[in-house]
Amino acid sequence: MIQLHNVYAGYSGRNVIHDISLTLQPGKVTVIIGPNGCGKSTLLKTITGILPLSDGQLLFNGVSSAALSPTQTARQVAYLPQSRRVPDISVLSLVLHGRFPYLSYPRRYQPEDRDIARRALDWVGLKELEKKNVKELSGGMQQGVYLAMALAQDTNTILMDEPTTFLDIAHQLHTMELARRLAAEGKAVVMVLHDLSLALRTADTLAVMEQGRLLCIGTPDELFAGGMLTDVFGVQVQRILSDDGWHYVCSALR
Repeated sequence: MIQLHNVYAGYSGRNVIHDISLTLQPGKVTVIIGPNGCGKSTLLKTITGILPLSDGQLLFNGVSSAALSPTQTARQVAYLPQSRRVPDISVLSLVLHGRFPYLSYPRRYQPEDRDIARRALDWVGLKELEKKNVKELSGGMQQGVYLAMALAQDTNTILMDEPTTFLDIAHQLHTMELARRLAAEGKAVVMVLHDLSLALRTADTLAVMEQGRLLCIGTPDELFAGGMLTDVFGVQVQRILSDDGWHYVCSALR
């Protein structure tokens, strides 16, 4: 379990996120939403240790992040950034990068590392592509390979920054399905999403940010009923009950 207590962090001595307290629960999908520039990505980078805390406390299973080395932190949390360079290597080679926190220098993969990487590819449905060059794959398949790399890192928490960006609707829904499956297996899954309808449909818990602060935390039902989404996003939110649950529709205010 990862816990944030009154966390402040930012860039070049200027705080972007302020007084954030949040618990990332195992077995749950937490989606962070909010207007552009409100600090969502900064929050993820702070949790992974890419950005240092300027104040507050970050705990990994009760242990302060200050007491952990970068390698130890990488064994606790995996991170998929929004922007990534697509390397000119095979799919399996990229997924094996997820094993770096467990390798000493020089990095030499053991049979166990290759087995874990192949199981991760199988889990996302891409095992047959292990010899393909990553650059030859579609955007949706590349996203699946990066998710497999995160799975190969073998952490209890996975953070994803805008994992559906530039994906067609089928791959967006597939990514959300994989997130739900990860949570069902006991992992804490945390995503930043701009698509409010997708966030409401997928999340167990929504964390709403504005101007670097956490405005509220709640279930989709709670936030829909409370009306805060209209205030923050300036849209009208409606929902329709179908055989597979509630579907949320956002439209401009009249």
